Amino acid sequence: MAHKLIPFIKAEEIEQRVQELGREITAAYDDDNPLVCVCVLKGGFLFFSDLIRKIDKDLEVDFVRLASYGTATARGEDILFSKDMEVPIDGRDVLIVEDIVDTGHSMDFLKHVLLKRRPKSLKICALVDKNERREIDIEVDFAGFRIPEGFIVGYGLDYAERYRELDAIYELVTDPGK
Repeated sequence: MAHKLIPFIKAEEIEQRVQELGREITAAYDDDNPLVCVCVLKGGFLFFSDLIRKIDKDLEVDFVRLASYGTATARGEDILFSKDMEVPIDGRDVLIVEDIVDTGHSMDFLKHVLLKRRPKSLKICALVDKNERREIDIEVDFAGFRIPEGFIVGYGLDYAERYRELDAIYELVTDPGK
């Protein structure tokens, strides 16, 4: 079966919301200490690169990549780092930047790992918050868009490693006629 892309969030809406998020994040961290921004790869890279340029604050950047494996029933227990951070975060403000938070398993894992490294604060920024799909109680401090359902792609979000390069967000639906 083929897939069809239905426009969901326009590039201009994303650009405007990223600017707003940059202002919100800037206001939330009012001291002179650099903020450590951590991009969750792969999906977060486009959002991350646009967002950090809108934060009016000294920043340090780092990257993590999570891999999950095993059965769907034990997914929360089967997450590991395939790329860990290099910047120390002890006593520092840390902002995790993710493309999408839905069930919450990956963010819960990452948050618990990073909290063991004793940051001063740890907050989460997600381009998309699908909190209706939560299986784990995890808070997104800065949400770009809150959406209830639908499988979305574009602007870093993928389906089988495709569609990340799109400058807008689309709902991916199966086209039974093809």
